[in-house]
Amino acid sequence: MGKKKYVFDSEDFNVGKEDRSGRKVLMAVLKFLVASIALTVIYYAVFAIFFSTDQERALQNENRMLERMYPELSRRADLLDDVVEGLKVRDMKIYEEIFETEAPELDRVLDMNLMHLTDSITEEDIVMLTDAKVRKLMKDADIVEANMRRIMELLSDDGCSVPPMHLPLKNFSLPMTGASVGRKMNPFYKVMGNHEGIDFMAPLGDAVVASADGVVSSVSRSRKGPGNVVVIEHGNGYMTRYAHLQDISVRRGQKVSRGTEIGHVGMSGLSFAPHLHYEVWRDTVLCDPVNYFFGAVDPGQYANMFIVSVVTDQSLD
Repeated sequence: MGKKKYVFDSEDFNVGKEDRSGRKVLMAVLKFLVASIALTVIYYAVFAIFFSTDQERALQNENRMLERMYPELSRRADLLDDVVEGLKVRDMKIYEEIFETEAPELDRVLDMNLMHLTDSITEEDIVMLTDAKVRKLMKDADIVEANMRRIMELLSDDGCSVPPMHLPLKNFSLPMTGASVGRKMNPFYKVMGNHEGIDFMAPLGDAVVASADGVVSSVSRSRKGPGNVVVIEHGNGYMTRYAHLQDISVRRGQKVSRGTEIGHVGMSGLSFAPHLHYEVWRDTVLCDPVNYFFGAVDPGQYANMFIVSVVTDQSLD
């Protein structure tokens, strides 16, 4: 039973008892809880609007920094996309230029992954796509076999010579890669100019080697321009040029093999720092040396070399 409480009725001047049951108490408690929760939510919302915690301020600063960085990051991402696309085009061109045959084409059917389609594709479709893959693989295998036969025929020809596809340094690492062929900033005059080769930022005195078999066609020593230079003829129209050498170990008319030491890294002539300036020419046409290194390094290093050589804006000579 609920407790009875005497109250005074001012209208009829009677004294009666007030029934304060458990239900009324419970409703009063619930109202109090709801009001407390509502006030708490209001207080929290006001605090969140007008006040920030240390973590929130740090996140806000980070967001503002990312907003400022986004345009530059977007530009770099677009540049990398262009570089990768250019790398694909160059790979095809290099294959055709060096091996003198068409590169095999890839079909998207080879890259299809049927695992995510198993719930919606029929067994008949799977069989048809698999058959198409097998046929495409057989066709590509025939193309590769024909290309290899053509390459072997070219290599067995007495008049054929292997292009300069070896690195011109004995001790090479990826961070040595500098600016390659193109419009680069001259370190002395601070103006853009044509750079006719690739710079390898190697330590002073590192061994420089011939990148392919050939004959030394020119040896020059100078304190100006490219400094001490060695030029090697490799046949089939190919010629390589090694500049800013510290010293020269070969003579004009000497036959050299791939890997033969021809001098050491220096900074003779007009050189901003010790490095090897290396050029590749074919039939008097300047080539990008990076295009000839894919056989000397693994695919990951080759891709990184290509990117570094393209995005490096300043040469060392």
